[in-house]
Amino acid sequence: MHRLLPLALVSSLLLVCGCGGSGDKDGAAAPASSGSTAATNGGAKTFRIAVIPKGTSHDFWLSVRHGAETAAKELGNVEVIWKGTQKEDNKEGQIQILDSFIVQGVDGICLAPIDREAMIPVVSRAKDRKIPTVVFDSGLADETSYVSYVATDNYKGGVMAAQRMAQILDGTGNVIMLRYQAGSQSTENREKGFLETLAKEFPGIKVLSENQRATSDINEAKLKSTSMLLKFKSQLDGVFTVCEPHNKGMLAALEDNKLTTKVKFVAFDSSPRMIEGLGKDTVHGVVLQDPVNMGYVAVKTMAAHLAGETVEKRISTGEYVATAENKDEKKIASVLAPKKHAP
Repeated sequence: MHRLLPLALVSSLLLVCGCGGSGDKDGAAAPASSGSTAATNGGAKTFRIAVIPKGTSHDFWLSVRHGAETAAKELGNVEVIWKGTQKEDNKEGQIQILDSFIVQGVDGICLAPIDREAMIPVVSRAKDRKIPTVVFDSGLADETSYVSYVATDNYKGGVMAAQRMAQILDGTGNVIMLRYQAGSQSTENREKGFLETLAKEFPGIKVLSENQRATSDINEAKLKSTSMLLKFKSQLDGVFTVCEPHNKGMLAALEDNKLTTKVKFVAFDSSPRMIEGLGKDTVHGVVLQDPVNMGYVAVKTMAAHLAGETVEKRISTGEYVATAENKDEKKIASVLAPKKHAP
């Protein structure tokens, strides 16, 4: 059951819902009639909310979508329009999608920005057209351009990853970290939390490499991971990766190089491969978000704002660490294997 937000949400509106998406391929959403505003249904206003993820090819976003559409069904007066680029490095594609929704005249936008700087001008264009934005998952550098930020505390997640690494290494050893592409605030905060916590709290753990990057492409992540593993193979005790595609690439590299019994692996974000790894002792900790709750809260927050309610500027959706020991506990299990949108 989802926890209730501290918001009085549109209680006077009729409970009629339309949830849907316009497809998940790269490019802009199909245009609607220009100047369109909130639709009416039996005299009640139906809010059209565009939900734009960073990408659509990973499990995390399917769970965000499930949460967003669950919120729309509960509210009854919201239509969710889901549209994102396939790859999470396609800044230009995300800008085109945003601009298309501005032209359509949707009532509100829920956006997971691919880049914290590049998305500011288009979010500002939406604001100028009286279309508000709720940012989720990853932040924007300009906090004045959006209504609310709904996300994991990613820095705290990085701290938790460092603490788990120190626990399984008994406070001493050599580790590496694979970074995500520059400009993604969420992953940068995870990286920062991990590195700063090791430096401040665990001086016995040395970071051998933290300057290598990969995009959301799993094959690229595997190649970078393999290169790092081979370079530091004889010295290495632990590895940390900061997002789902990197987790998959690193685990494949560890398996190919027969290092799963020697090197401890802490990952950020779940997937079936990470769950399997916890059971097989090839993954030793997974920092978890709550993507279903993130999509759910983002849509409910936008609906409250559109209804004239005051919403919080920053809303945390929770952080957890799954281990082999706690993976079957009720809450951990629910975020380790969250519900997903069914195509």
